Amino acid sequence: MSGENSTGLSSSVEEADKSSIGRIEWVDLSVGDAARSKDFYCKVIGWKSTDVEMGTYSDFNLNLPGSGQTMAGICHARGMNANLPAQWLMYVRVADVAASAAEAERQKGKVLDGPRRMGGNNFCVIQDPDGAVMALISD
Repeated sequence: MSGENSTGLSSSVEEADKSSIGRIEWVDLSVGDAARSKDFYCKVIGWKSTDVEMGTYSDFNLNLPGSGQTMAGICHARGMNANLPAQWLMYVRVADVAASAAEAERQKGKVLDGPRRMGGNNFCVIQDPDGAVMALISD
């Protein structure tokens, strides 16, 4: 049953927002030669690609061959992406990127990039104490 709470939001809207916390929302790869990586994965896996114009160059979406559904992206490690590690990076939704970044540091992890704005979201890349990395996003 939904109703309004003290914030004026309906509880069903709040529940939907809470249910997205922890969801993997995107996966991409930032590398020096994005075109080469795109060609490699398209040939090995069978994905199709579409260009994503970035001004003076293009990054790439990787799409399922049958439906065209976008599954991941390959980006050039340029500009704001220059510091991202050259590995497949999953983007996980959190309630507050800045708070999660601070908590990662308290838990002996590192913040490798950000927090900053990217694509209409707050964004950062964290590294856990064992060296694994993940991107975090929030509104």
